Amino acid sequence: MNEKSTFRLVLGISVFVLIAVIILNRKVLPVPDPLPGFVYSLPTLNAFLNGSCTILLILSLMAIKKRNIELHKKINILTFILSSLFLVSYIAYHWMAQETHFPEGNPMRGLYLSILISHIILAALVLPMVLMSFYYGLKMDIVKHRRLVRFTFPIWLYVTASGVVVYLMISPFYPVR
Repeated sequence: MNEKSTFRLVLGISVFVLIAVIILNRKVLPVPDPLPGFVYSLPTLNAFLNGSCTILLILSLMAIKKRNIELHKKINILTFILSSLFLVSYIAYHWMAQETHFPEGNPMRGLYLSILISHIILAALVLPMVLMSFYYGLKMDIVKHRRLVRFTFPIWLYVTASGVVVYLMISPFYPVR
């Protein structure tokens, strides 16, 4: 597969995921009634997956700084798998569960919303960057990989870490089940 075809595939996947998240957040599709019991455990799983990815991204950086390319590659593949599981879990939760809102009178609401909004925007932007970074890395096109990862890494790290922060801030307001 050439670079142009790969870019089109990455763009297609990124647009598909974005549209899926938007549609499922709008509750357009039917929701199971009653909800499966596991649904309410998904936010905790998501925070665990995000936190794990944060740690793995830091370990990946340490591995490549030590020029351990094989370890770097293995860690990144694991991080990609966990991020993919997160995405599936996130979509499932937001499809089935009611949205939880941060209380309007809470003095932390502004901080929460600023972290949440930056997290959402950067999460949407980082997906195609991660996919192209993987493409270049697996192809061993080191020049293009490095050039893109300079931007991809800090954004992906922020998205995974801020996902945990968002969870910790909103979790006290989840409905009791």
